[in-house]
Amino acid sequence: MRPINTAEREAGYTLTEMLVVILIISLIAAVLTPSLLGQLSRSRAKTAALQIDTTTAALENYREDMGQYPTQTEGLAVLVSAPAEGAWLGPYLKDKKSLNDPWGRALVYSVSAEGEASVTSLGADGKTGGKGVDQDIVGTVR
Repeated sequence: MRPINTAEREAGYTLTEMLVVILIISLIAAVLTPSLLGQLSRSRAKTAALQIDTTTAALENYREDMGQYPTQTEGLAVLVSAPAEGAWLGPYLKDKKSLNDPWGRALVYSVSAEGEASVTSLGADGKTGGKGVDQDIVGTVR
């Protein structure tokens, strides 16, 4: 039997060293993941607010051209494709993806009897109300 050379013995990493490195990486990921996910949710909420602003501006342009806001039946789809009648000068929004919020749900459109229109994103939870990133984001035009 030949003696083990110390240079040969130290040539690689031991299983214990590998496990320690994996443990350290896991701990770092566990600490950073919640804050990164929270930042992603806040970014989506800010994107939804900007999208609501863009959509309400498109509604105002539509009203200038057509003389009224789209009906409840027409909905926001007329901002992308022409209605059956009228002097439509659109498209007012780039594509149908613009009609969905950052969470992939359709924007909610409503028109009151007084002629006021509103566009709403129901936030991260997709339910009416909420706080923080779950809060509804509403844009209104008169």
